[in-house]
Amino acid sequence: MDQRVKSYLLHGGLFLITLVTTTLAGAEWMYGRLFIPFEGTQPLGWTEFLAGFQFSVPFLAILTVHEFGHYFTAKANRVKVTLPYYIPIWFGIGQSIGTLGAFIRIKDYINSRRKYFDIGIAGPLAGFVLALVVLWYAFSHLPPPEYIFTIHPEYQKWGLDYGKYAYQHMPEGGLALGDNLLFNFFKTYVADPTRLPHPYEMTHYPFVLAGYLSLFFTSLNLIPVGQLDGGHILYALIGRKRFQVVAPALFTAFAFFAGLGIYKPADFAVPTNEEFFSELGNFTLYVGFLFLAFSRISENRMTSLLVTLSVVATQLVVAWVNPDVEGYSGFLVFAFILGRFLGIYHPETELEEPLDLKRQVMGWLALLIFVLCFSPRPFIIS
Repeated sequence: MDQRVKSYLLHGGLFLITLVTTTLAGAEWMYGRLFIPFEGTQPLGWTEFLAGFQFSVPFLAILTVHEFGHYFTAKANRVKVTLPYYIPIWFGIGQSIGTLGAFIRIKDYINSRRKYFDIGIAGPLAGFVLALVVLWYAFSHLPPPEYIFTIHPEYQKWGLDYGKYAYQHMPEGGLALGDNLLFNFFKTYVADPTRLPHPYEMTHYPFVLAGYLSLFFTSLNLIPVGQLDGGHILYALIGRKRFQVVAPALFTAFAFFAGLGIYKPADFAVPTNEEFFSELGNFTLYVGFLFLAFSRISENRMTSLLVTLSVVATQLVVAWVNPDVEGYSGFLVFAFILGRFLGIYHPETELEEPLDLKRQVMGWLALLIFVLCFSPRPFIIS
């Protein structure tokens, strides 16, 4: 079989599998139940699976537009790239979103800031535009408020005032979508307030969930660090020398916020030695985890260790001054992947030509989009 045909079959097959897994995941979010039967539960069936396309189609459409934005721009710059590789994942025993995303593989050396900029910015801008369309449709076409009773028939006894009663004894695992500036705009100015569901019920609305997740992943992609899309953009905007200073500072701030409030000085005020040493052991593991995340911030291990200890010490001081302050520990995993594997710095380029005015405006606009899409607490778990 021709190698090109094999490649098309691989990419197409991964896409179709991802379409299935995101449809399964979408249905599970919509109905709050799983497809695999467990004792005492009613599994989902074909009717619910078909309804799951309301999530998978808009979500994969945004993801696909994002990746092909990169692809076609790379082709226009005569840079060899692969078609998108989609990564399907579905747990079956717990809720997921059905995918770990998609990526294209660049097969050429990119020799200029301009090419990095064009390829890096095309994906998030293209996906962002479609995400806005999906969110507008989601909030302008909300179903009647009684829709929630098809998901939670037990709420009918409270009527549309269910929000005053249903969450007084919230079970563990309840999930709300955190606000960002854009999401809040659509909720405030586009949605009919009489149809707007309670924050803990937003995940049952497939177009809302697809749009929100698209904003979330756009914000992660646009973090101006390393070889993320935002890293390519900022590198092209300010050049290598400045980027090599700004990027590690931004990464340090991100990791600092992610771990803020996880450990506080008061946590070590425990009544027994056993509890103290247990707390100290967990704290040591946390410091080791952060050290691994910072291990590539410098070629000198001692410098990486000093940065790690400085971050941890500052976190403890801030938590001592204000015990209520908290970051978002969910970002720690991404900080670890970014710092340990993806890298904080950017590859050098032969051509260091500055960008023209049009590209500079687009670049700062993309970073503004990052601010609009970023949520300090994207997912709130009860």
